Amino acid sequence: MSEQSVAEFRSRARSWLEANVPRKTDAGDGSAKPGLDDVAAQQAFQAKLYDAGFAGITWPREYGGQGLSNAERIAFNEEARNFTLPVSAFTIGLGMPGPTILECGTEAQKKRYLPKLLRGEEIWCQLFSEPSSGSDVASLTTTAVRDGDEWVLNGQKVWTSGAHYSDFGAVLARTDPTVPKHDGITMFILDMHSPGVTVRPLKVATGAAPFNEVFFDQVRLPADSVIGEVNKGWSAAVVMLRNERVTIGTSAAPRTSPLGYESLSGLATRLGRGDDAGLGRELAELYARGRAARLFGQLLHEEAMAGRDPGPRGSIAKLAGAELGQFAAEVASHVLGAAAAGFDSADEQVAAVVTHIVGAPGGSIAGGTNEIQRNIIGERMLGLPKDPGVDRSTPFNQLRVGTQRRKKD
Repeated sequence: MSEQSVAEFRSRARSWLEANVPRKTDAGDGSAKPGLDDVAAQQAFQAKLYDAGFAGITWPREYGGQGLSNAERIAFNEEARNFTLPVSAFTIGLGMPGPTILECGTEAQKKRYLPKLLRGEEIWCQLFSEPSSGSDVASLTTTAVRDGDEWVLNGQKVWTSGAHYSDFGAVLARTDPTVPKHDGITMFILDMHSPGVTVRPLKVATGAAPFNEVFFDQVRLPADSVIGEVNKGWSAAVVMLRNERVTIGTSAAPRTSPLGYESLSGLATRLGRGDDAGLGRELAELYARGRAARLFGQLLHEEAMAGRDPGPRGSIAKLAGAELGQFAAEVASHVLGAAAAGFDSADEQVAAVVTHIVGAPGGSIAGGTNEIQRNIIGERMLGLPKDPGVDRSTPFNQLRVGTQRRKKD
């Protein structure tokens, strides 16, 4: 793609955004999360985005994408970052299950699910974590048993973002307990509206309920719902976890969020602290760290689109994003000072900043804890010795994990 073509695409994107999307400076702090009341509006906007040619910019045309290059995707993202795009309900689907189906799914799955995801007709979630197997995903105990042409799913997942408004989910289940834990897992496409699926909200410290626990009671799955191969689901899970870490890492504390540099520097000025030299140094560091995280995330995205597996470097993006979020919360508390404890609830910007400060510690847990990311970086990038893994070659049904631990005790 020539520089002129990219410039024309950028100009078209800028004109469309100006005509269809409010700038963040005109739309408050952009902190609203998708919920039951505004999901339909987000779907309508995603359809407009698709019709305008700005959804799935680098995805193949045969699956609903635009078939363009990374240059166009980067150009659009650069133009869009100052606007409030109401598409957060699609963050999971477009960042995790979608790319996984694109890489591991069958031709029929790609043609059936990806265009509808890009057009906003269907929303997806990811169902990995369980009450007894959060950081160690491979120790999951949710089961799927073959029954003729179907699978029967039973078990529970937890901390599932957006399950309450999702149409489909990518779920991991144990399909062979007689082999080591990584070898007997299969990934399935789950219709979230199926009989036997129960979704219950989980309220977090901010008072919101973006996560859910999901229960499966004799849920029937068709044979063609398998993503990848039966009992080879760990390979598909690695692909999804890789995309998850990059997605989460590069979305932490963006510059125009309530904890971003621009928001906090403007707030400091409004509160009369613009001349505080110490606070100025902290804000400068926040800008530099945020810029570095965004550039690193952009590099990983470009490499992934070019067919190069980011591998364990996705954990660097995830760790950097989590630490950036926590640092931003610390800077924000210094900007607010006493106002953080007794703010005027009518001040929407301050209220949004306080809410994000309260929620910031969750970034060190969601998508894999900071400790897990450091282990991955140390072992797979630095070549440090692994922790003893005595369970890697033991059949899963001989391990004392999850519900099996309780049964044997």
